[in-house]
Parts: sequence; structure tokens; C-alpha cells
Amino acid sequence: MTIAPGKLSDPVVSRLVAAVNAHDRSTFLGLLTPDATMSDDGSDRDVQEWIDKEIFDSGGHMDVVSESDGGRALLVNYRNDTWGEMRTAWRFTVDGDRISRFETGQA
Repeated sequence: MTIAPGKLSDPVVSRLVAAVNAHDRSTFLGLLTPDATMSDDGSDRDVQEWIDKEIFDSGGHMDVVSESDGGRALLVNYRNDTWGEMRTAWRFTVDGDRISRFETGQA
């Protein structure tokens, strides 16, 4: 069983997951601070390039399996057209109503 985006504990993370699943790049970007950073499997990446390649140009979708740390740490069945489906961990740093950093990688 998965957790619907609207049921996640952190409202900012909830909106970001919903934006991924709706393929809404504009809303996703609006939830990030202007200087937001991210890493994938421990390596820092360019946010714009990464989200285009791994999320929006490849039909990315997040099915949240569990959450911790007040909804800022997620275990997700993530899928896209490039890699198929895999279990991933996501951690978010939320500053006010925006995300300043997210980290993801295989779980």
C-alpha cells in the first residue's frame, strides 16, 4: 500500500510529490528555493538538468511507501521511462514554504 501525496505529513513535500506525479514542472520549480541543490546516489547534480532528465522528460512517478522525519524522508517506488521502477530514498530540507535541498538514491 502506498501513501497518497495529499496524505504526506509535510505540506511542501506533499505538493512536490503531487507535482512530480502530475508532470507539472512549473509547480515543482516553484517549490524550490532559487539556490536549491540536490544529489543523486551521493553525487551533487545540476538541479535543472537532473529534473528534466530523470523526472519530466521521462515520465517520472513517485509511489510513496513510507515516510519519516515529519514527512521529510520518504521511501518511494520511483519509475520513469528510462530506468523502469526502483526503490529509492528521498530526503528534503525544507526552509519555510520551499525546498532548499533534496537528496535521492537507490534504497
